[in-house]
Formats: sequence, C-alpha cells, structure tokens
Amino acid sequence: MSDEEPPPSAPTAVPSASLDSPLWMVSQAPGLNALVVTLQEHRRALDGGVASARLAFSRAEVARARAEFSSMIRRGERDLHLLASLLAERFLGSVQRRSVVIGEIERTRERFTLAVDVTEDEVTGSTDIDLGNRVLARLAIADQRGWLRASLISNVVEYEAAEPNAFSVYRLLTRIKAEEEIWNKVADEIFELDRLVLKDKQLRHLGRYVKDVFGVKVVVGTPEDAEQVHRTLEALRFDDAMLRARNLPTDAEHRALQFLEVKNYLEHDSRKRSGWSAMKSVVAWAGRTFEVQVQPLSNFLHERERLTRESHASFKSKRERVRDEVAARMPLFGFYRALLRWLFVDPTAEPPAHDGVDVVLTD
Repeated sequence: MSDEEPPPSAPTAVPSASLDSPLWMVSQAPGLNALVVTLQEHRRALDGGVASARLAFSRAEVARARAEFSSMIRRGERDLHLLASLLAERFLGSVQRRSVVIGEIERTRERFTLAVDVTEDEVTGSTDIDLGNRVLARLAIADQRGWLRASLISNVVEYEAAEPNAFSVYRLLTRIKAEEEIWNKVADEIFELDRLVLKDKQLRHLGRYVKDVFGVKVVVGTPEDAEQVHRTLEALRFDDAMLRARNLPTDAEHRALQFLEVKNYLEHDSRKRSGWSAMKSVVAWAGRTFEVQVQPLSNFLHERERLTRESHASFKSKRERVRDEVAARMPLFGFYRALLRWLFVDPTAEPPAHDGVDVVLTD
C-alpha cells in the first residue's frame, strides 16, 4: 500500500481455512466453525448496508463452540510438546524437562522465577497455563504482615541439554501464545484483525500484540550456530522409530517440517528495534502451524531479563489498545467483541446493542 492510500476498510471476504490463516484450526471444530460462519455471514450483511438483522443463537450451540475451542487449544498444545520432544531428541539427546514460571507478588509487584522438574506426561496432559498455575500453587510466600498471593506472568516448558552437543544447542522452550479470552479470539478471526493491523500503517507498529502462534524456541551459542541449526531444521526428517515411540503416524505430515515463512533477524540491520535477534520461521507439522525461533544465547538471556522486569499487564493493555483503536474506526468490530463476550461469558445479562440489530439467545 502506498503512502497516499487511505487506511483500509474492513475486509469483507470470508477468510479461507488454510494453513496460512489461523482459521484453519477452526475448520477442525464443527461447532465453532458453524458459529464463526454464521457471524461472518451476518457481518457481511451488516457491512453491506442491511438496515436490520436478527441474530439468534441457542445456548447449546454456544456451549458446543466454547468446548470445541478449549479442546482445540489443548490439542494444539499437546502437538506442540510432541514436536518439541522430537526436536529435543534430535538436537539434545538426553534432556532435563522443566516448567519455568515467572510470577509476580500481587502486593509488592516483585517478580521471581521458579523452575520445577516435570514429566512428559505432565506436559502433554495439561495446558501450559494450568501447569504454570499448579507449579505456582506449590509456593508459599509470607512477609511480616502475613501470607502473600502470587500471580502467573509467564510459563514456558524448557528442554535443557544434559551434555554438550554438536549443534551448540543449550535448550529448547515451548510457549503458547493463544488467547485466553475466547470472545476476543473469535472476533479477531472474523475481522482478520492481524491482517488488518499489518496493512494499516497507523496500527502496524502494534502488530506483534495480535499474533497467535504455538511456538518453539531453540537457544544456541552464536548467530553462526543459529544459521547452522536452521539449515538442519530445513533438511530434518524424523525416523519411524521416533514417531512410533510417541504413537504418531509415520506419514509425510509428521516426518518433516514444511517451512511456510522464514525471516532472518540475526544481522544487525535486520534486527528489531528492541534488539531482538533470531531466525524466525513459520512451519507446518502434523496438520498445524508452529512458529520456530532459533536464538543466540546472549539475546535469549537479555529477553528473559526484560520479561522479568516488564509488566505483563502492559503487554495485555497494548493488545487491547489495538482492538480499541480498530473498534473506534469500525463500530461493528466493537459490537462483535461485546456480542461474543455476552455469548461466552455472561448470557444472563442484557445483550449488547447495535443500530438495527436484534440479538436473541434461545434455549
């Protein structure tokens, strides 16, 4: 888009359920897919100038969509940890698996890091948020005034090398970036929020706050090691024995990573303004998309130090700012956010209002 072009209007086409769109996951969940399609159809009609519309939803349909969304995220996390386990075996051999929690004491806002050994069954059997909260629940904190509560800021699962390896890989980490708020997530998908933000030059700088990817990070010694590991990943093939050990199919989708996008942020000129440096790729594996970062150790340590200092609430507020700015320009987007929150969270309250729209929830 040239500098002279005006900010884009809301896209009207229904996003395709393909690997290059987050909606590809929705296509695997019939109830959620049906709800999204219905909302998309109403959205196109309202964008097209329809004077009035009646939006009717049944409680059973909404409950099914919500359950399918949660199940979809859980399956995605399980596949993420299976992929990380395969990569750890290939690059590290023997590993120590840990849940690394960054917490914040609610009264003092003081931050701390807590690492607890976990098993593969614990990792694949629960969501990362649940695992992090369980780890945090083991901790008791007190001062002169009594017991203090701590909140979860971040949780990652680390696969740490037990001994040196030929690739100079120190550890692998998994991180879930999926939205906690279902209503916001579905509204983002219907309006293709990430694409809209990246196209709009006034919002583009906030684009990193609306990404939604299951991610693996590989921490290596130097930028040269990062490039070597990236080349190895591109040529990597998991053998049948590795797949069978995890009860995975021995087909092409599971045997190799399909690289959909590669960005090199290792060179000084291509680094982000924050100083962040890595090889960053989007890959397809097992019918899902994942983000894979290969990052030098010094940059990784700087990033972790920053995470322990920065406010998670600040990050979340910036993500909300994106949505608020889009809603200010597109009132229909704001209405859809309120509508989905009403459907998923508080259907006993009065439904949100929008000119010419009648909203009904049926039994």
